[in-house]
Amino acid sequence: MGVIGPSPDMEAVMEWQTDHTPTPNPSPQGGGGDATVPAVAIPSAAGATPMMEQFIEIKAANPDSILFYRMGDFYEMFFADAEIASRALGITLTKRGKHAGEDIPMCGVPVHAADDYLQKLIGLGYRVAVCEQVEDPAEAKKRGSKSVVRRDVVRLVTPGTITEEKLLDANEASYLMALGRVKGEEARMALAWIDISTGAFRVAETMPDRLLADILRVDPRELILADPVFHDPQLRPVLDVIGRRANPQPPILFDSATAETRISRYFGVATLDGFGKFSRPELSAIAGAIAYVEKTQKAERAPLSRPEREEAGAALFIDAATRSNLELLRTLSGSREGSLVKAVDRTVTGGGARLLAERIMSPLTDPDAVNERLDSVSFFRAEPRVCEAVRTALKGAPDMPRALSRLALNRGGPRDMGALAAGLKAAREIAGLFADRPLPAEIATAVEAMRALPTALGEHLDRALADELPLLKRDGGFVRGGYDGELDEMRALRDQSRRVIAGMERDLIEETGIRSLKIRHNNVLGYYIEVTANHHETMTGTDAAKARFIHRQTMASAMRFTTTELAGLETKIANAADRALSVELTVFDRLLEEIVAEADAIRAGAGALAVLDVSSSFAYLAEREDYCRPLVDGSLAFRIEGGRHPVVEQALRRQAADPFVANDADLSPQGNDRHGAIWLLTGPNMGGKSTFLRQNALIAILAQAGSFVPAKAAHIGVVDRLFSRVGASDDLARGRSTFMVEMVETSAILNQAGERALVILDEIGRGTATYDGLSIAWAAVEYLHEKNRCRAVFATHFHELTVLAGKLPRLHNVTMRVKEWEGDVVFLHEVGKGAADRSYGLQVARLAGLPDAVIERAKAVLTELEAGETSGKASRLADDLPLFSAAVRREPGPKPAKQDDAARPLVEAVAALHPDEMTPREALEALYRLKGLTPQ
Repeated sequence: MGVIGPSPDMEAVMEWQTDHTPTPNPSPQGGGGDATVPAVAIPSAAGATPMMEQFIEIKAANPDSILFYRMGDFYEMFFADAEIASRALGITLTKRGKHAGEDIPMCGVPVHAADDYLQKLIGLGYRVAVCEQVEDPAEAKKRGSKSVVRRDVVRLVTPGTITEEKLLDANEASYLMALGRVKGEEARMALAWIDISTGAFRVAETMPDRLLADILRVDPRELILADPVFHDPQLRPVLDVIGRRANPQPPILFDSATAETRISRYFGVATLDGFGKFSRPELSAIAGAIAYVEKTQKAERAPLSRPEREEAGAALFIDAATRSNLELLRTLSGSREGSLVKAVDRTVTGGGARLLAERIMSPLTDPDAVNERLDSVSFFRAEPRVCEAVRTALKGAPDMPRALSRLALNRGGPRDMGALAAGLKAAREIAGLFADRPLPAEIATAVEAMRALPTALGEHLDRALADELPLLKRDGGFVRGGYDGELDEMRALRDQSRRVIAGMERDLIEETGIRSLKIRHNNVLGYYIEVTANHHETMTGTDAAKARFIHRQTMASAMRFTTTELAGLETKIANAADRALSVELTVFDRLLEEIVAEADAIRAGAGALAVLDVSSSFAYLAEREDYCRPLVDGSLAFRIEGGRHPVVEQALRRQAADPFVANDADLSPQGNDRHGAIWLLTGPNMGGKSTFLRQNALIAILAQAGSFVPAKAAHIGVVDRLFSRVGASDDLARGRSTFMVEMVETSAILNQAGERALVILDEIGRGTATYDGLSIAWAAVEYLHEKNRCRAVFATHFHELTVLAGKLPRLHNVTMRVKEWEGDVVFLHEVGKGAADRSYGLQVARLAGLPDAVIERAKAVLTELEAGETSGKASRLADDLPLFSAAVRREPGPKPAKQDDAARPLVEAVAALHPDEMTPREALEALYRLKGLTPQ
């Protein structure tokens, strides 16, 4: 974008009557609303002007995109496109002429600022068809005065296919994802995802029950799928969550029968045997992604890597609700601030930041692969000087993959080439830092990839490119002086024509001996040699002189001549600027060919830099935040000593609040039991239960992503599935109450968690009536223990559940400790063994500012409720668990007597005692007195 093309055709100039400078809309009609172009009727071309007829024809071929129609230095939009764009961009809606008796709505944006407007439209989810002039206006004139310059769509800009630096976040990947499904195999599907800005290309199979989780793991900007699949009712719940990112396409793009041919043609190979084995759904997804890239990029070929297959189960499964609850990439409000990635990101390059986010979103399940990553972090932690040197060098490494993609798609410029040159140089320097050192496997592989980078290309770019580079190649001036002799000559003529002419003048004076000889210029003769009339013989006296000096004009006192050299020099000077730019563009194209030929090596080297950035940043994080290396293995252990919440801990520090209180967690198998434990966590609101729940899940994610963790020590047997149900939310758009959402998410956990899963549950059953909720929570705990047999932390306010610890051998009661002080409660945020007997809700309500009258009334109601006949019911229910036919039953004891008036003297006597002021003898005497007051 942003390239000024040929001059507009004459008809467009004549019809262009309005002011096209975008200005704020004085009465905006909203912010763009739904970001899909409405299915409006395309106007009829009958009776339209030639230019408008052309617009309607091109718009009809791109009905789902806003058409940026190039007219001179502006992109114009008409009809419904103009109305949509004016609202979305906040620019003035004008009109031009009439069509079918009505005004034609119009708005426009300048070409040089098009990226800014594209950024806003793409951010709102719109797709844009960029229509350029593809013909020289002079050619159009030859066809007749009414002929219009030919235009065509040169590119479709969609959320998943952008490459412009302005439109991308350097720290986030920009994935286009394709969903492949083959008729007759609906239970098997596949996802292929491409980051066209870097060339990354991956594919994996999926299943209907995990489709949404797999999509959200990648977090694509755009999801394409065949139109029949898009309208499949069974996929509607998934697509409702994906929303406007889902983009239906013609089924032919996903045809598995022709997929191999399409893929082979794109990568220029005769067969896919060298790519590995792909299933039919995978081939369908890969072909769909490639077809869409070809459709949107038109004549340009994106430099994609060969599709890399991800094995099933290689990444930790995290369902959609868990990702949202744990706020891995963004908080529930959509902000990156406050997310896990933001808290642990210490990378210094865009590529490193993207890789870190990918690792956080897709932790590994292979202990050996996890420990390879941890070995890299340990190396940098043990070598602080190397770590600091690598991080310093990385700061000067530009984003090579994105620069490479822009260049290959003919959207790049000299600065992108400069970025590659700087990146290659930085890679060479960084590789040299590891010389003569034993290296862990991951770092050794990265260093090898950096050493394999094309050194000759880097040196060539250094020689060819100037120190200061323009943004656009059309501006020229990007080739270093001395690199190309012809270019230097053209520049000299262009920039120093007076000096060149003066030099020729000196040479002629020496040759002829005429000291008064001058080289002059006028608009009639151009450059000419002038001598006084008395030097006529010198200039024409011999045949050689006549042949050399060509007479042009005789004046009263002077004669004017030219030479072949002067005429040639004049032509060169006149064309020097154009020729200089032409030579530079030729150099650019030659360098581009060399760059594209080394695309695979450049991407591999850039990937290696990203790996070093992530590993060194994790080491830097561990040093600054006091993280430890976790022990990750294939066991079912889950033991955290002094664990901390990585996000909350940093937030408390920024707020200069009290330091974070670390807590232990141990869900490892106990004794001879081979399954993990379940902790039943009770305690007051605001006591820190939710923080404790989340921190253990985040520690597991960090460990399996290959990071050190916020703890004194950690032993984590690989978790294959992570489930978190924390907090309350509704889904009113789909007719789901808060409690319904809670039950749906709980159902997913109970139906999918296995023995290697880690389950984090908070407040199950609190969204309904007390006994309904208690019964659901009770049954869920039993099911987790007996059927799922997973490692879990179950937080609850149903204190009746604590009796289960005596009946379920792997269930343990723990509580958030508090202290009461002068009628108030102090939250210690410490987890300890035992069970809470109450939730301190009234104290929390007072802290929240409820009126005193409400608090006092609540106390009275609570006293009445607690005096009810409910004691013993939970114990009796636990003794009658259906899952334990051999449960030991307690012997019935005497029923507690009701307090009556006879006991009142005893109560008053106890209340009157002051133990701290009594001597041992006084205490003994008081005890005898109390014994005498005991009711018989």
